[in-house]
Amino acid sequence: MTFALWCVFVGLWLPLLWAGLAKWGGGYSNSRPREWMATQEGWRQRAIWAQSNAWEAFAPFAAAVLTAHFTGADQLTANWLAALFIVSRILHGVFYVLDRSTARSVSWFGGIVAVVGLFVAAALA
Repeated sequence: MTFALWCVFVGLWLPLLWAGLAKWGGGYSNSRPREWMATQEGWRQRAIWAQSNAWEAFAPFAAAVLTAHFTGADQLTANWLAALFIVSRILHGVFYVLDRSTARSVSWFGGIVAVVGLFVAAALA
């Protein structure tokens, strides 16, 4: 399995990381999770938002990596772009939780650049 495909596996776990952070030590009850999430404020609420955004970003990333893989795109390029996505998305979640909106937007942009770059690499293959 290529490094880029391993990045898809890592990307799958990022939403769960942010959800776990939000729930950790916060009186979370699994009997009514959505009610609990709706009452959160501050950094827990932002961690929940980071989780939602991570799920939204995962599908395009996975599609881009798979498209690059199956079209025979340059593997080194795909690996670097996949790594850029993962690093960008980790930073995105951290900045979300810390309420650093400008840094969060910059890291979000890095993730989008990586996804677009993967599709461009596929197109050039």
